[in-house]
Amino acid sequence: MAFHDEVEIEDFVFDPETETYTYPCPCGDRFTITKEELEKGEDVARCPSCSLIVKVIYNLEDFLHGEAVQSQKSGPPKQTMISH
Repeated sequence: MAFHDEVEIEDFVFDPETETYTYPCPCGDRFTITKEELEKGEDVARCPSCSLIVKVIYNLEDFLHGEAVQSQKSGPPKQTMISH
């Protein structure tokens, strides 16, 4: 499996309604991965419009203990965010 890139979970945007993390894809769509997939240890976010995939860099233990990283857009973060 060839990854397009590696992206830290902090760079994704979390949607609390769908419990989905998204990240912009070069094709114009978004890479997606759900909170449930991350809790299961999956680390691949896929773009639904093209064949690109990214490896998600995150700490599985954060998701197992209910401390999932959230974007500032989805409410107060549960841990320190890295701003760009």
